Amino acid sequence: MREIDLYKEVENIKKFIVNTLNKTTFQKVILGLSGGIDSALSGALCASALGSENVIGVMMPYKSSSPKSIEHAKLVAQTFKITYDIIPITSMVDAYFDEFEPDANLLRRGNRMARERMCILYDLSAKYKAIVVGTSNKSEIYTGYCTQYGDSACAFEPFAHLYKTEVWQMAKILKIPDVIIDKKPTADLWEGQTDEEDIGISYYTIDEILHFILDEKIGKEEIIKRGFTDHDIELVLKKIEYSEFKRRMPLEIN
Repeated sequence: MREIDLYKEVENIKKFIVNTLNKTTFQKVILGLSGGIDSALSGALCASALGSENVIGVMMPYKSSSPKSIEHAKLVAQTFKITYDIIPITSMVDAYFDEFEPDANLLRRGNRMARERMCILYDLSAKYKAIVVGTSNKSEIYTGYCTQYGDSACAFEPFAHLYKTEVWQMAKILKIPDVIIDKKPTADLWEGQTDEEDIGISYYTIDEILHFILDEKIGKEEIIKRGFTDHDIELVLKKIEYSEFKRRMPLEIN
């Protein structure tokens, strides 16, 4: 993997957060606190940059969400002194599926949850006069592991340039509780769901291959020589290709 000074990067991100808000009429940020590592890091960075009084967290559990998710989200809020709301989304999500699409699969239901959460954040953004801050990392952005206009929607992304493995490393610097750093990453969209099972490859492998493709700009044959399989490289390449539309503004005719 690439070598970057994550201590210096923490300071760069904090400056970025402050400068971003200085270009708006907002003094506060709002974000979804899921109990996962990415939202924990976003909340910690914003609290450090702006002061915890200027950070609002929102926990939005669904009926199938793990109780640990709320427990860990509260731990983040307590650790970094972030004010938070808890707004369950079960009735909102189920109202649509129960009446119109009862046969919808887990993927559709998960996407609906992600978009419902973002609708809530943007509504509360107006209530609290707080800008919506993102929680995405480079690994998930380039593999398309996000819901368009759901968890990918925000005003700005503090660490979209960091790979998932770097997120874990930075989380240790900011003293995010170990229970959050050490647990398996999950979007918690249904019971037993994990990110790496959904993606089909470990974050460590994703990050190494993405680093070679995006940073080193070397081809598949050379990456194979570095010890990675054709299957894993092709999987990452296809995910980059098939998710390109998520990384662009809506296409239009030139």
